[in-house]
Amino acid sequence: MNIRKTLMLAGGMALTLGVAGNAAAADGGELYKSKLCGTCHGADANSPIMPTYPKLAGQNAVYAAAQIKDIRDGKRTNGLTAAMKPMVATLTDEEIDAIAEWMSQQ
Repeated sequence: MNIRKTLMLAGGMALTLGVAGNAAAADGGELYKSKLCGTCHGADANSPIMPTYPKLAGQNAVYAAAQIKDIRDGKRTNGLTAAMKPMVATLTDEEIDAIAEWMSQQ
């Protein structure tokens, strides 16, 4: 196999793997459930268990993602962020973006 075909094959495989890897992150609703966000914010992201917890449904996706990332990265430490920190500590940017997009559509 010549070098050009090898590079094309490798590029195609990398693209396929990248798409497959992002497919899991693309379903924000499933991520919201599996990461237990609904435990406090409600299954619909609009029925928090405490009145002081925010309703996340309909929130602007870019804004929500930025807030979650700031909590995860320790840039936001006010309010109830201490409770959120361990919940979002392992989320990737892609997962956060997918969850925020899902919440914005609720």
